[in-house]
Amino acid sequence: MGSETPPDLAAREDGAAPAAPRSLGLSRPLPLDSGQSLERVTMAYETYGNLSTARDNAVLICHALTGDQYVASTHPRTGKPGWWARMVGPGLPIDTDKFHVICANVIGSCLGSTGPASLAEDGEPYAMRFPVITIRDMVRALVGMLDEMGIERLYSVVGGSMGGMQALSMAANFPGRAGRVLAIATTSRHSAQNIAFHELGRQAIMADPDWQQGAYYGTGRAPGAGLSVARMAAHITYLSEDGLTRKFGRRLQDRDAVGFGFDADFQVESYLRYQGSGFTRRFDANSYLYITRAMDYFDLAEEHGGQLARAFAGHRRGTEARFCLVSFDTDWLYPTAESRHVVHALNAAGAPVSFVELSAPYGHDSFLLDVPALDRVVAGFLHG
Repeated sequence: MGSETPPDLAAREDGAAPAAPRSLGLSRPLPLDSGQSLERVTMAYETYGNLSTARDNAVLICHALTGDQYVASTHPRTGKPGWWARMVGPGLPIDTDKFHVICANVIGSCLGSTGPASLAEDGEPYAMRFPVITIRDMVRALVGMLDEMGIERLYSVVGGSMGGMQALSMAANFPGRAGRVLAIATTSRHSAQNIAFHELGRQAIMADPDWQQGAYYGTGRAPGAGLSVARMAAHITYLSEDGLTRKFGRRLQDRDAVGFGFDADFQVESYLRYQGSGFTRRFDANSYLYITRAMDYFDLAEEHGGQLARAFAGHRRGTEARFCLVSFDTDWLYPTAESRHVVHALNAAGAPVSFVELSAPYGHDSFLLDVPALDRVVAGFLHG
């Protein structure tokens, strides 16, 4: 299935045309938790390193909410390096000299996989006709992609934030598909506070007149203002108070005194506006609605009779996957208590699991930034 690039994503920031994503189509319809199904699904993906003859060295990396398949290669729309280029590559913790690394754009997103901007059977973009999806639906699509690739069992599945949700969901719902599960800065369910922040972002998008009830594709107008506000609100949750204070404090932006108006007086205001405006050039507003809703619905315990340990019952010691969970002491979006909750459930299920809380000043985004201790944990778990 093809996809339409929304007007605000039509060119790279340097003016060049974006390259077409690498993709494959699933040969079977994709059943969804809503009871609906997607008849034709395209998965956009990137790979790094060679697949072994035995097909036993594949590492699937699952991306976060606004991430994509370009984990270690130049982004075709922004021209920027891959979002985890410091972690994935020859001689790096996720070593592409040893592993065949796969990273796919989730369904519902806007970087080539089937989502709201994709063309429906009538040749028009789905827009809000696209079915509501869940994290488990995203994982079903990833498993379908692996089936098409002929990869029956991953060496490891790795993910941070929403990617960690996918890693845990794969372990729970497809217990034979990965030998190791590395979940970083994540949770087994979204809290009321997480849902509230996402709802704020969704309402900002839907209140933008250019949203047009989601039918903005091809109109020359897209809800950039609403999407920018949604990104600004979310970005605050990815940072820590200490990190913001260290980086910005109450320092003024290009002025010696406050302006007694509503321009960006403070550096932190200017930073958030930059984050918001840049985001609108690479992401689709409808995709933001669908993916945040999928994250809000995520509750592994609820999926398995209300007890989280039941989700991992297929991973008794010596039979299935090994687990490693990592949290950060300044992450207030998915605090350490959330990871400990998963670890306790894995222990109750008899699954082999290790856990570490790392110290970093960056908040939730620590898994994407320069934290050498994380490099050591990732390398140790994958190579040990």
